[in-house]
Amino acid sequence: MLATFYQTHKYLVEHVNAPVRRNLMDEINWSDRLIAMKGSRGVGKTTFLLQYAKEKFGQSNACLYVNFNNLYFTDHSLLEFADEFVKAGGRTLLLDQTFKYLNWSKELRECYLLYPNLHIIFSASPVMRLTEENPDLNGIVKMYNLRGFSFREYINLQAGTSFPSYTLEQILADYPTIAKRICEKVHPLWYFQDYLHHGYYPFYLENRNFSENLLKTINMMLEVDILMIRMIDIPYLSKIKQLLHVLLVESPCTLNVSSLADHIEMSRATTMNYIKYLKDARLLNLLYSKDRSWPAKPNRVYLQNTNIAFAAGERTISQQTLAETFFYNALHGNHKINATEHTAMFLVDNKHYFDVTANMPSRTSMRLTAVGNTEQTVQQNQIPLWLFGFLY
Repeated sequence: MLATFYQTHKYLVEHVNAPVRRNLMDEINWSDRLIAMKGSRGVGKTTFLLQYAKEKFGQSNACLYVNFNNLYFTDHSLLEFADEFVKAGGRTLLLDQTFKYLNWSKELRECYLLYPNLHIIFSASPVMRLTEENPDLNGIVKMYNLRGFSFREYINLQAGTSFPSYTLEQILADYPTIAKRICEKVHPLWYFQDYLHHGYYPFYLENRNFSENLLKTINMMLEVDILMIRMIDIPYLSKIKQLLHVLLVESPCTLNVSSLADHIEMSRATTMNYIKYLKDARLLNLLYSKDRSWPAKPNRVYLQNTNIAFAAGERTISQQTLAETFFYNALHGNHKINATEHTAMFLVDNKHYFDVTANMPSRTSMRLTAVGNTEQTVQQNQIPLWLFGFLY
């Protein structure tokens, strides 16, 4: 049976289309024996696994990509498969669609204990609470997160450039010079609006209608990542869709939980749980003040990225909405983002107060301001918004 899997593996590796090499490739400690790669649907987890196989192993039989959609696993166990793979000289298994295998966490642990020379990298839905709900994995799994394309990755692909990423501290320390250096080679604002509309999800590169593909991806998040993994009965899918639609139209917004609960005809507690599921599926971001967290009501709700905002076709999306959503999305992966009691919009890492504005403010401010409609710094403390898209 291994021969059939190897045949599929070699075809996929040979034909993988990975035009952007993701930074995560160099951030993962590949010597760890059990690695979970989480990421929302559509960000390219499968491509990432195949890209790693191609880069590290070429066509060697030491590595094998396995998708649990394969009907082989209806009658055979992962443990049985891993045993055959190791005996054939295999060293690295790349497991995709892991949540579709019933005893995945238990058998991953058994593989970890039985085969000390075997490395397993598996993809995971962001809805999966890997260690909280699967104590089998405590202390043995290393978790990483694959995000959608950053603006840096998008512009490198579209403009044929090779700009590096910068840390937040590097940007804050020298943003005029960094912005000037980038603008000497390319006009970022020529690409920025397209990125906000369709640049986050790598599937924009496919020869298909992006809006239809985005809606399909969102529905898969709801139907698989939420309903299937959270084991919610199908009749409640319409309630979750209703809730998401309201938030698509109104975000960024404060939550009126009672009004939302009345709208979808569910209890307040269930409504809040659904909001949490939408957040876990990477459809929403919840903004809290620094002394509050779930299950408290968030200060504001944002869409997880700007592309999602265009899924509600009837909505007119303001540049200010896009600016705030982009800023939150660009920073939250590696930084702590909070609401603030001050007049600033965001508190970053408990020390940087930020305003975000789509247009150049008429007055200077002592606070840091991310400005959407400028390519380079005009006044002190004003940082081009697009530059925060170079954080990864």
